[in-house]
Amino acid sequence: MERIRRILPTVTAVLLILIVWQIWVSRAGISPNVLPSPIAIGQALVDSWPSLWPAAQVTALESFVGFVLAIACGIALGMAFYVSRTLKSALFPLLYAAQTMPLISIAPLFLIWFGFDISGKIIIVAIFGLFPIAVQTIRGLEAVPRFYTDVALTCGASNAWTLWHVKLRVAARHIFGGIRISAAYTVATAATAEYLGSRSGLGIWLQAAYNSFRTPLVFCATIVIIAMTCVLLATVNASELLLIGPASDDEDPDADQL
Repeated sequence: MERIRRILPTVTAVLLILIVWQIWVSRAGISPNVLPSPIAIGQALVDSWPSLWPAAQVTALESFVGFVLAIACGIALGMAFYVSRTLKSALFPLLYAAQTMPLISIAPLFLIWFGFDISGKIIIVAIFGLFPIAVQTIRGLEAVPRFYTDVALTCGASNAWTLWHVKLRVAARHIFGGIRISAAYTVATAATAEYLGSRSGLGIWLQAAYNSFRTPLVFCATIVIIAMTCVLLATVNASELLLIGPASDDEDPDADQL
């Protein structure tokens, strides 16, 4: 019941928007090529599913593999920057500069280097996804209270063991925050990279729909991208819950008595 109470306002708001949208388009007589109704979009989604599903599978593959690489590289870079201040001073500004570059200026280079294969899209997703993970890894490690390290070292643990088994565990909540931020943009990044140059995927499917002025299909691709992003975010949340438990476990049970 608590979960239902949390999601009920969102579901109600979405239903009201869809109802108002449907009535407004029907009463105003707006052309489907300008703004299709929710019913027209749903019908287009059903009719186009045989061609939309294979394109979604390609984008899902690029998003998943690139996202996994972003997690691994982001955590590794964050740990390296935390351990070596010199490395952080030398490379972190370059990593930050890479994130400020627009995708439209990088995609042509990857087309030249990797062609229209999915490998280039995977690398683009990984590059654009690792920055928030690396930043949150650094912040999480720096926020670990000193007494955790002191206790581990006093018990005979090495610095490397303390970093892997103590600090990373305490910083895990921050790291998952960065992973969640990265997940929110992963599928959209893959689709945009496909739109700029690819053989298949939602980006190419979206481009074909736009070039043929089939607006309902544009909404169909958008719905699939949103749905895939929600699935990815739900997977991240479930992984966080399984690995480190709910956020309430981090609270001090004696805090109210102080």
